[in-house]
Amino acid sequence: MLGRCSHEFSWPRRTGDGDYYQVCTLCAAEYKYDWKTMRRTERVDHSTVEKAGAAEAGDPARRRPPKPTWVPRARRLALALPLRYRVKSLGEWYAGQIDNLSQSGLLFRGPQSLPERTLVEMIFDMPEEISGQRNSTVLCQGRIIRTKETTKKAAEEAPESKGVVVAASILDYIFLHSNK
Repeated sequence: MLGRCSHEFSWPRRTGDGDYYQVCTLCAAEYKYDWKTMRRTERVDHSTVEKAGAAEAGDPARRRPPKPTWVPRARRLALALPLRYRVKSLGEWYAGQIDNLSQSGLLFRGPQSLPERTLVEMIFDMPEEISGQRNSTVLCQGRIIRTKETTKKAAEEAPESKGVVVAASILDYIFLHSNK
């Protein structure tokens, strides 16, 4: 590889001006990230960013307009991925399935209801569109946003959906490397 990094990217982060970027957890390279296309677009060159910021700060005509108050819902990546989840640092893992993933978190189904604001750990394979690699198993730290019991009718129509639907925000994650 001689100096080339295989890049394992962090969850997309937001800059102060509302743009998104990802950082490689191995080499710390930063890339702009576009949630609409779910792709990294270009590497961030900090020397250019600093010069542009200095020029913008001195010129009132170049300041950005105020942000709109309405923000569209984050784009969802519809998936059917298995995951395991548990209350942070407690022993019992529960099997579930991810329904969708977005920049703000994930929606999954599982057998165990958890109270809102509970810190959780989740293990699943991060999609290649986000991580930059195939078969990227991650351990996520998250917080439960809401939990909803599935309806009796939905459980009768699809027995695998029995249990609860859980929305969780993703606070952080690390890659789990298997020893092959």
